[in-house]
Amino acid sequence: MTTNQFMFFLFATIIVVFSVLTVTSRRILRAATFLLFVLVSTAGLYFMLKFNFLAAIQLTLYAGGIVVLIIFSILLTSQIAEKLEQPALTKKIFAGLAAVIGASLCIYTILLYNFIPSNLPSIGTNVDTIGQALISTGKYGYALPFEVISILLLSAMIGSIIVAKKRKD
Repeated sequence: MTTNQFMFFLFATIIVVFSVLTVTSRRILRAATFLLFVLVSTAGLYFMLKFNFLAAIQLTLYAGGIVVLIIFSILLTSQIAEKLEQPALTKKIFAGLAAVIGASLCIYTILLYNFIPSNLPSIGTNVDTIGQALISTGKYGYALPFEVISILLLSAMIGSIIVAKKRKD
């Protein structure tokens, strides 16, 4: 086994294990920490594929920004010491069923698709080309989707804080 194969299996194992721990942990701060390990390992996979820009974005935006935002939200709502309640058996069954159906649909789609190499010339991946695509609003621009996602994340954060702050009377 080569070093690259070993690192791939190491990162893949870390991603799978900590993903399961993220969704099964009953302590919310631990779940956020487990999510951090998943995001950092994903960045490690990007570095292995020599997608350095994508790996840097993964580390700074997701691992650095989103997880810190989640942890601050947890700290602001003062719910660190509380344990999440155990979900009902029916919720567990439906969640498992949804996971199995989703995984089988993904595997079926991947196996059904015929991957054909493209004859189109490759687009340059220098910083200038990536920067122009990020600020462009044209056909292949990312400015509008970035703004939509930022508004979605902001509304999700506000909603989660409101739900967490709601007192049980």
